[in-house]
Amino acid sequence: MISAPTLAMCPADQGLEVAFAGRSNAGKSSAINTLTQQKALARTSKTPGRTQLINFFAFGDDESRRLVDLPGYGFAKVPEKVKLEWQRHLAEYLQRRASLQGLVLVMDVRHPLSEFDEMMLGWADDKDMAVHILLTKADKLKPGAAKNSLLQVRKRLQEWEDLVSVQLFSALKRQGVEEAQARLDDWLSPQEN
Repeated sequence: MISAPTLAMCPADQGLEVAFAGRSNAGKSSAINTLTQQKALARTSKTPGRTQLINFFAFGDDESRRLVDLPGYGFAKVPEKVKLEWQRHLAEYLQRRASLQGLVLVMDVRHPLSEFDEMMLGWADDKDMAVHILLTKADKLKPGAAKNSLLQVRKRLQEWEDLVSVQLFSALKRQGVEEAQARLDDWLSPQEN
């Protein structure tokens, strides 16, 4: 739909949207492409930090339901001033966007809960917003090690268990796709009054 450098340039704050956030090398674009069954909806790159704008995608043909690809954080090789500007726009978006129904936080299963991930969880907690964590690249670990990482993350997030859910995910092996799609469908379905 649109790529916006600031909150002021985002589409009208109406309808329902789910945002995807994560470190620049966590597999966020691959997860979006796999979940939407598109090969190149979100651009993937070997170079971390390519997503530098807030990118809005219509969910199906309905522009009142959107997926939002937020700039990657914490790893991109960009000047510190640019990183701080991204952080400010991320915080502003997460704290002010009324149409935001939930946050999909993408973490590499081998390196979960970085300082930046915890900062995102803090912002979501401040807004009392639901978060679904995708522990991506689960295919890079043996099944037992991947499950152990999942259990460790759940244990560390027990205090937020009413707001945060966690799952293993692999775009390459299509592991966890149905579970994640069900969460998106739930968040992006208009609630009956």
